[in-house]
Amino acid sequence: MSPKPGPAGGAEVDALLDPAFLENVTTQPMAEVRRLRREAEQQEVNLSYTRRLLQGRLDIVRREMQRRAEDDGRSLVDLLPEILAEKGRGPAHGLGRHQTVQPQAPEEYESWVNALTPGADLSSISALPDAKLEKAARALATAESGLSERRRGVQHAMDGLAAELGRRYRDGEADVAQLLADEGRH
Repeated sequence: MSPKPGPAGGAEVDALLDPAFLENVTTQPMAEVRRLRREAEQQEVNLSYTRRLLQGRLDIVRREMQRRAEDDGRSLVDLLPEILAEKGRGPAHGLGRHQTVQPQAPEEYESWVNALTPGADLSSISALPDAKLEKAARALATAESGLSERRRGVQHAMDGLAAELGRRYRDGEADVAQLLADEGRH
């Protein structure tokens, strides 16, 4: 039996979720606060990407379960346009953040999502027994819930860092001209 994958994002996200992460942010140098903000943004993008992968798998598994229950004769392949259109899915709950980075190492996130359903090859979903399909659905739903919670925590850390940066500019502790000069060097 394959070991259960660790929490989404691993140690990098754990560090951002540590309650002490934002404790000393007001005493950190400006460059460090910016670096931490970029790191938090990267981890949020990584988690968002992983969540989309996971939700796609979960949508397919749930639709296959529904297809079997309804026994309407259509194949899962026939239903893919409907699944991909996210028919029936509620409104997005994202925070409308503008992403300036791309996911790092997307193959790692796909491997993580695939490891959530050991013994259930979703590429041969129609051949899976009902019990394995239901177990896969439960595993994916549980992982999605945990991943979403971790993502919200990372967003909280991003917001705290952004607030500190904003405070420094507002209070005159940081100089926009210096920021532009620093950005021009990168």
